Amino acid sequence: MSPSTERIRSLALAGHAGAGKTTLFEAMLHTGGALTTPGSIERGSTVSDTDPMEKSRGHSIDASIASIERHGYRIHLLDTPGYADFRGPALAALAAADTVAIVVNGANGIEHGTRTMMAHARERGMARILVVNRIDAEGLDLPGLVDALREEFGNECLPLNLPASKGHSVRDAFFQTAGDTDFSSPGEAHQRIIDQVVEIDDEVMEHYLEAGESALSAAEIRGALEHCLRDGHLVPIVFTSARDGIGVDELLELVERILPCPTETNPPPFRDHAGAPFDVAADASRHVVADVFKIVNDPFVGKLGVFRVWQGTVRKDAQLFVDDGRKPFKVAHLFRLQGREHVEVDEALPGDIAAVAKIDDIHFDAVLHDAADESRIHLEPSAFPAPMFGLAVEPAHKGQEQKLSQALCKLAEEDPCFRVEHHKELNETVIRGLSDLHLKLMLERMKARYDVDVITHPPRIAYRETIGANAEGHHRHKKQTGGAGQFGEVFLRVEPLERGRGFVFDDETKGGVIPGQFMPAIEKGVRQALDGGAIAGYPIQDVRVVVYDGKHHPVDSKEVAFISAGRKAFLDAVSRAHPQVLEPVVDLEVSIPERYVGDVTGGLASKRAHIMGTDSLRGGETLIKARVPLAELTDYPTQLKAMTGGQGRYAMAFSHYDAVPAGVQRKLAEQWKPRAEED
Repeated sequence: MSPSTERIRSLALAGHAGAGKTTLFEAMLHTGGALTTPGSIERGSTVSDTDPMEKSRGHSIDASIASIERHGYRIHLLDTPGYADFRGPALAALAAADTVAIVVNGANGIEHGTRTMMAHARERGMARILVVNRIDAEGLDLPGLVDALREEFGNECLPLNLPASKGHSVRDAFFQTAGDTDFSSPGEAHQRIIDQVVEIDDEVMEHYLEAGESALSAAEIRGALEHCLRDGHLVPIVFTSARDGIGVDELLELVERILPCPTETNPPPFRDHAGAPFDVAADASRHVVADVFKIVNDPFVGKLGVFRVWQGTVRKDAQLFVDDGRKPFKVAHLFRLQGREHVEVDEALPGDIAAVAKIDDIHFDAVLHDAADESRIHLEPSAFPAPMFGLAVEPAHKGQEQKLSQALCKLAEEDPCFRVEHHKELNETVIRGLSDLHLKLMLERMKARYDVDVITHPPRIAYRETIGANAEGHHRHKKQTGGAGQFGEVFLRVEPLERGRGFVFDDETKGGVIPGQFMPAIEKGVRQALDGGAIAGYPIQDVRVVVYDGKHHPVDSKEVAFISAGRKAFLDAVSRAHPQVLEPVVDLEVSIPERYVGDVTGGLASKRAHIMGTDSLRGGETLIKARVPLAELTDYPTQLKAMTGGQGRYAMAFSHYDAVPAGVQRKLAEQWKPRAEED
């Protein structure tokens, strides 16, 4: 029998690589009764890391899902990868959870992944808890770590329990206020929590100040606590040692008794057909609204769409629509995932995570629903890191072009940070990901699943072109071949737009000098030139084009004439408008031992980098922040490894496009061999 929606919980485990997320995942499943014995990363027996590549490397590459049924509660757990290379599946999994547990290695303290995932969870309005793991290790400064967490993430971070017996047990500090602990005391911790919680509600605060905590009802405390967790006004800190099971039962009790249920959390931003917010409610009796946050192309089950139910009840044999599709599909089989196992179930309530198989139209971020009048509902796109690393790929054996294309498309369905581009003018297929390791593993996965070998080489950098000034252009296209001729004449001007504005086309002609039916042809010609570039063969962006005059012939004017006139008039204007080549610039963060700072900053300076600053991290590490042209980072993984003996880590994200130096622009222009234009 399914529990009520109020007794469903969903918790994503996130954080830096090596914090112990997968071990905690296994320990929670074991303590919660879902496993007789917790799996081991070393033995390759975990529920979470079932992919052969995960087993061989000893860390997660994809998100894994499993559930616990205990004490009348259903707890959905999501284990996410910690390496920045696999941030896509980790962030996608957050969309399915009501709470995220950021796992912190007690010995290493706050690391890059800790900060990153805390920031993402905060931006998404998620309830957050901090799980300090490995508390029984020798030589830990746990009071210092708590102070560091509060300094880094705010005074709303407060211990909800405390380690005791030198990290070999934990004591509750919310429901109980007595007992010996390794630092502070349950009474002091409890008082801090209550003082923090009552601040969220003026009436509760006034009641508390007048009569003390004893005067507060359980409903008042629960209501204020839920409000605090939902708004991030309280971020509980709890302590565990997952490998030895210390604090795991206490963590599960916290999940059941304190963490928000589906009716108490912030749903993702659904929109109606007009783009206005569409409110969903965790009500099992209403129309179904669910979103797909994970796609798995299973060689045995087929395409699997994993979704979170936000409203209504999904039942086996029900009819559901995908996005604005008019043809529903039948839920022939409804699954709950237990790692790699698919457990068939009859229904999924609000807050449940479930899956359907063999639905061709289903895709990442799809909205599933059961009402045709709600077919225009969509989910506001989630923010993911831009995949900036690229490799050009081609099949190693002739005849496998179609097989390669299909395999790449399936991989791109599964990972929102893996993209496939095909550049027609170069006949080049480029895959893009978050790092060289990300792309390497995707190609290994393709070989293992689909038996496709590829040849790779560096792709062209995604340069762009733009203009730096206003200018006018003109072209008259005239052909006479004895019969009907071709005639079209266009006068236009170009104006630079702000970075990122793209392209704007306006018609300011008067008096019918160019009939309206030919204006789309002029725009088509301009767009052809946009795609092909003007000075170095790269797409042109951030330009406004205004057609202000021209001529036509009542017999000879045709669309083809105005396409050609529009294209050549635009190129004429661009040649006078101080054309520029733009290059992608990325925000780069490099974490290194302090002794390598000089070498790394010097190396970045040689790459036209702008050093934005440095921060000291725990454990003698330094975080260097810089902005660097992407073209300078082609071999950076190898260079950083050589400079730091393999101890350096980095992450990057697209920042903006900026003009290349004059010398670089000249070189790119000289390398470009424009195709001969047809007269």
